[in-house]
Amino acid sequence: MKSGYENVLTLVATTPHPPLEVQQIRQVRDALGVPTEEPQWLTPGVAADVYFGDISCDSARDRAELALAGCAVDVLAQPRAMRRKKLLLADMDSTMIEQECLDELADAVGLKAETAAITERAMRGELDFATALRERVSQLRGLDAAALEATLPRLTFTPGGKNLIQTMRAHGAVCHLVSGGFRFFTRYVATALGFDGEHGNRLLMANGQLTGGVEEPILDQHAKLAVLKHMQAQLGIEAAHTLAVGDGANDVPMLQAAGLGVAFHAKPKVNALAAARVRYSDLTALLYAQGYRPAEHVHHADIT
Repeated sequence: MKSGYENVLTLVATTPHPPLEVQQIRQVRDALGVPTEEPQWLTPGVAADVYFGDISCDSARDRAELALAGCAVDVLAQPRAMRRKKLLLADMDSTMIEQECLDELADAVGLKAETAAITERAMRGELDFATALRERVSQLRGLDAAALEATLPRLTFTPGGKNLIQTMRAHGAVCHLVSGGFRFFTRYVATALGFDGEHGNRLLMANGQLTGGVEEPILDQHAKLAVLKHMQAQLGIEAAHTLAVGDGANDVPMLQAAGLGVAFHAKPKVNALAAARVRYSDLTALLYAQGYRPAEHVHHADIT
């Protein structure tokens, strides 16, 4: 490692937005106000690294984002050491998939709009997650279990997700899906994308119908953090070796405890509290953040 350049700033653009330009990288280097190494392209026009020192990662991120205001370019800053992670924990709803499963399930009883409004408030941190979950599930009392299966075709996978999981696993990382959603859906998503394991809540059923209840204890923000710490201990790794990604308020403790916690197309509160944020790019940005070049990616056509 070159002395004085212990941090790395990764810039990521994505289609259909304009490409990342040399001029934009120059603007970022000027905005940092400290010496930097010569930028390195990870993918020309898409992603580049700028190595720097002397200022904090948070300061570098903020200065770079200000310099790129109005440009659809994501900025991720982190220590250069242990950049490639050994553990990934990922949220499911609105992160690895583009929907909220509970909202889609509520559509079967004509309550999608009401349920989605509660979900939005919970994800913004305006409502207690567990209380909001119980309230939404109670509205599904009596729904036939077949509605769960019928909901699966509605789900679409976030672009770049399978490439992220398969590439990290191919390079020795362990990847787990951890969700405040339900095991019926986490099993499906984890299997489709190739996760090593999955964690979620369980809907209670009787006589082939939903009872309107959830098995306790509920997997909430505290449980997500507990899963992260348990996996770190199980693998014998430091927090710096971990990557976490999510979009809602219930992901914040997990994101803040990870070596790199990424708010992905997230709610304002999450963007404000996470160390890194992806606002424009797809999940491939998390590979670029780890320094993976395209030749190292395990390419898969994204599932629809």
